[in-house]
Amino acid sequence: MEPSPGSSADATPVTPHLVHLRRLRLAKDAMDRDWSDPDLDLDTVAAHAGYSRFHFVRAFKAVYGETPGQYLSRRRIERAEEMLRTANLSVTEICMLVGFSSLGTFSTRFKQQTGLTPREYRAKNVGRGAALIPGCYALLYAGGFPGRERHGKTET
Repeated sequence: MEPSPGSSADATPVTPHLVHLRRLRLAKDAMDRDWSDPDLDLDTVAAHAGYSRFHFVRAFKAVYGETPGQYLSRRRIERAEEMLRTANLSVTEICMLVGFSSLGTFSTRFKQQTGLTPREYRAKNVGRGAALIPGCYALLYAGGFPGRERHGKTET
């Protein structure tokens, strides 16, 4: 009698390495999902993987080639690039929307990654496509206006 498809006879064996990769992927998925949350920190992300923060940093870098902080910063800057090209928002508003709590840190990291300040980047790239999206629509798309009630709870 042959085993049915999907039975344990034809399943890929779960090795410790695969379990390790799955745990890291869960944490990376959490960063991809919650990238704009300024309170997203290393302890929270490491908890998604079930590792201590120190083990998580080493394991993440070994698998993905950059630390979790570098990865999250890069993702946030990529989102900021998109907003600078498409949304009629100030650099400060974009900084806060993508999860940075300091305009200085945002500007420094932005220049390190792109070679341009956010203002230089916008000046170079605006006008190469559709008109800018009005800021009020961009804010609504990004999660609403701080201090307004949304789905029965007040945002801060």
